[in-house]
Amino acid sequence: MRNIIVGTAGHIDHGKTALVRALTGIETDRLEEEKRRGISIDLGFAHMDLGDDVRLGFVDVPGHERFVKNMLAGAGGVDIVLLVIGADESIKPQTREHFEICRLLGIHAGIVVLTKKDLVDEDLVELVRMEAEEFVKGSFLEGAPCVAVSAKTGEGLEELKRVLRAQALAAGTKSAAGHFRLPVDRSFSMKGFGTVVTGTLISGSVRVEEVEAQPGGTQMRVRGLQVHGAKTDRAVAGQRTALNLTGVEPADLRRGMMLVQPGRFAATTVVDCELDLLASAKPLKHGAPVHFHAWTAETEAEVRLLEGGTTLDPGCRKVVRLLLHEPVLLLPGDRFIVRMFSPVVTIGGGRVLEIAPPRRIRRTATMERLRVLADAGVQEKVEMLVRESPFGMGLAELVSRTGLTSAEVEAGAKPDRLVCFPEPQLWLLDRDWMNRWLERVHKLVTAFHRANPLLPGMPKQELRSKELSHAPAFLMDAML
Repeated sequence: MRNIIVGTAGHIDHGKTALVRALTGIETDRLEEEKRRGISIDLGFAHMDLGDDVRLGFVDVPGHERFVKNMLAGAGGVDIVLLVIGADESIKPQTREHFEICRLLGIHAGIVVLTKKDLVDEDLVELVRMEAEEFVKGSFLEGAPCVAVSAKTGEGLEELKRVLRAQALAAGTKSAAGHFRLPVDRSFSMKGFGTVVTGTLISGSVRVEEVEAQPGGTQMRVRGLQVHGAKTDRAVAGQRTALNLTGVEPADLRRGMMLVQPGRFAATTVVDCELDLLASAKPLKHGAPVHFHAWTAETEAEVRLLEGGTTLDPGCRKVVRLLLHEPVLLLPGDRFIVRMFSPVVTIGGGRVLEIAPPRRIRRTATMERLRVLADAGVQEKVEMLVRESPFGMGLAELVSRTGLTSAEVEAGAKPDRLVCFPEPQLWLLDRDWMNRWLERVHKLVTAFHRANPLLPGMPKQELRSKELSHAPAFLMDAML
């Protein structure tokens, strides 16, 4: 079974919720105010199966400009986007903003859906179709299917389902072999069950086990799981998942937190990134405040330009450092969106390169290491991080810094460049550094024997205090 997340995008009142309801039979507007006002305010969720081998989870997002932050909370885990354009109104402001957000988040697949076909004649449908094709030209949606539908009459829905199935079979799936990460988008209490959280499982898998919430490190136990409303023993990446938790109150969990394996990852407040500024944005100054969105998290941040200059020009990409006002759990490769502080509009986005950058390092060295983190393979990244650490790095720290699996880190530890000590924990050390250290030890021990010819040898504790007083206790014995 391929588990694919489908997200809607588009202007308010262009029929996103009605489309999802017509496809799945599920009403995604759950709030009383949404039903009273007839608009989506928060995220809505639905699901459907297309055959025995494809299951789609739908994330229906609000289209109103005031609720774009809620849209961003659901867009991060999307595999396929439905860019919804009302055939009676064509392309509108939030059509453009939502489309830019999808592009900045690195979504690779999608379908242009022209809704409300029953309200206009065929000539107008074709005109809007041409406008949509021109609008997405040069983007990931260029050449994508364009389907005209009516949620009211059902016209075009079967064709849309066929196109959705084809896209789902061709889309890349999230890795169930990766580390468990579940961005929380809802937290509530259910009578008879207790605390429940929901989210799109973006990596790994989860079963009845201990988990941890970041930021904060609160640990709790999964008592039960549901996927699309059905009980299950195990949820895997790409599924909309609900977890029943013990040992925590609903008030202790909120949208923006991330559930992970205990002790695996920690939230950060400083990240180095590639930032793309939209051509429609104003120049972004060094030190400018922005709103930062990643997965379901939102916080304020300050932009620091690392490549020199005082501004980032519209339509350009630069490496920047973002100082987050609140900690967020991020890993290298995660995508994010930045919005102007005031007025609050989307101005850019990018990719996280480093989640624990050195604080004091020359600018030229910073740019070189970020080039490695952006473009190099696993081996070069692992070697660089190990060389930077004064006494090497353990497997657990390398995993937490890179987001790689243990197997990927071990495969990247080539014996010609790094020394691997398997006990008492897997530890990687730069071979050149170790050889230089052993040369110094040889000289120290030789000098000690010349000065103390009657003593049996130099005490190891004395050597440790001189050479490796701040290193892990096992490291000196391993090198000797």
